Amino acid sequence: MGAEVSAQPGRSTVLIVAGSLYVDPDGRDAYLASCVEAVRQARSAPGCIDFAVSADLVEPGRINVYERWETDEQLLDFRGSGPSEEQTVAILGAEVHRYRVSGVEAP
Repeated sequence: MGAEVSAQPGRSTVLIVAGSLYVDPDGRDAYLASCVEAVRQARSAPGCIDFAVSADLVEPGRINVYERWETDEQLLDFRGSGPSEEQTVAILGAEVHRYRVSGVEAP
């Protein structure tokens, strides 16, 4: 443990999409419930390594986003048309970024 490990065998990078969405605290549970099917679909999509959205433990209107993908193309193929109109309207703010990771180490 602790030795550098390749991001993916045969690959030089992995994409991580991570950040926060902000919704009305009273509507956060309903927003998360509306994401369940999208999470299932993402996790079974080609190139998806991991995909999660979850309630923040401290901020009542914050939703944490975490995704790992093998390629930009696979990420964009999954995104397609993006969130539903209902979900888009519920988002009051967002700070989500795409990161390119070239190596992974054990903590």
